[in-house]
Amino acid sequence: MAETAYLAIDMGASSGRHVTGSLAGDKLQLEEIYRFENGPVAAGGHLYWDLLGLWAHVKNGLRAARAIGTKIASVGVDSWGLDFALLGRGDELLGNPISYRDDRTRGMLEHAFSIVPREQIFHDTGLQFMQINTLYQLLAMRAGKSPLLDAAESFLMMPDVFHWLLTGIKTNEFTNATTTQFFDPRKQTWAYPLLERLGLPTHLFRDVTPPGMVLGPLLTAVASETGLSGVQVVAPGTHDTASAVLAVPFVGGQSPQPSWCYISSGTWSLMGVEVPAPVINAKCLALNFTNEGGVGGNIRLLKNIGGLWLVQECRRVWNLAGKNYTWDDLTRMSMAAKPLASLINPDAAEFLAPRNMPEAIRAYCQRTHQTAPADEGSIIRCALESLALRYRQVLGWLEELTGGCIDTIHIVGGGAHNKQLSQAAADACNRRVISGPVEATAAGNVLMQAIAAGDIADIRQAREIAARSFGVATYEPRETARWDPAFERFKALP
Repeated sequence: MAETAYLAIDMGASSGRHVTGSLAGDKLQLEEIYRFENGPVAAGGHLYWDLLGLWAHVKNGLRAARAIGTKIASVGVDSWGLDFALLGRGDELLGNPISYRDDRTRGMLEHAFSIVPREQIFHDTGLQFMQINTLYQLLAMRAGKSPLLDAAESFLMMPDVFHWLLTGIKTNEFTNATTTQFFDPRKQTWAYPLLERLGLPTHLFRDVTPPGMVLGPLLTAVASETGLSGVQVVAPGTHDTASAVLAVPFVGGQSPQPSWCYISSGTWSLMGVEVPAPVINAKCLALNFTNEGGVGGNIRLLKNIGGLWLVQECRRVWNLAGKNYTWDDLTRMSMAAKPLASLINPDAAEFLAPRNMPEAIRAYCQRTHQTAPADEGSIIRCALESLALRYRQVLGWLEELTGGCIDTIHIVGGGAHNKQLSQAAADACNRRVISGPVEATAAGNVLMQAIAAGDIADIRQAREIAARSFGVATYEPRETARWDPAFERFKALP
């Protein structure tokens, strides 16, 4: 390691880690120094995040950073979007945050549309409609007469919460704020008129701050408890996808019509392009695309796809039954299964939070008059090939919305490990796929901290460093013809 490092706290919905990053010449070196488990906890009829348990892990990771003996210049937190905590008078924490997978938002889309037309909400926010969006979480609290909402004085998204705990400073960072569906990307501020029409409080929200802002030093108590001193806290692109996209190893300038797209692949697959301004029109609304904030002031025009959650949940169910399958086991069984035998829509509602994912996949196939996959390998192959076909569909829509011709797909994040999915994406889309870096989110977090410190000039240089620093795998299309009839079958699915 170099003498000075940046510390990324990359907090995912299933696990988190502390990763140090240092610049050595013209390359970035990363080292994971602490890892912890995460996941929603069922209690009292809701799914909660164990916020104080996560805070304990954050501090444990800071102690681990102190123990490696490298000077830590700064630290920043990124996480998933949508979820939030509320603070009351005197900055009193009002309960544990509730997970976006909680079913309290059921019916809230229709409730919102009964007050404000769908078209108006999209006009004001440019965001795709998902019942898990923050807007509908707040609306569910209002509909349920939550006393917490009445007592709240501050709204903090998950990374904002940890930045507040680290510094005592309350902020709402741009990239995560844009996931709420009550941020106006054209006016670059909260969509206050929309909140007012829906009867939601507007006094909770702070001025939105850009990624790369230096928030301040660690609180004295935190520095003393962890042994770290002289460490600044920097807000990266706090939405994990924004950080991951910063680390896409693309070398070249930005054009009005992008020639490449990204898939930030993990529990979700977020597939999109970077554009200089939000795309808010009837076509974008009809296709249910979203305009989220990126680093450097750009917009990530993208679509959420139900990702490797499908595979993760299958493995969890099977292992609870005593199977103890490794990821390699699942790949081996999937590769041996018959290709393109059955297909699902990864974004069908029944796959959001089923009790038993394998049974949900079988039931969907039966409901759509297909042969249900009979064994584990067939189920995994069905999930992965369906994801690849969804990528093909979204790729076509991206080209329609931007007027560009996309010739390369960059897969970043944990899903870049999955060689079968990468090759299936190349074949289904008939495009070159470049997979990696796997640690894109942590790398992007670190790179933004380095930009804030002046050690890297800008986003373009950061991506050049990413391209030099991490190994990637390239997948060229092959056996593409057999995917065409499969795509016609896929498009007919509900």
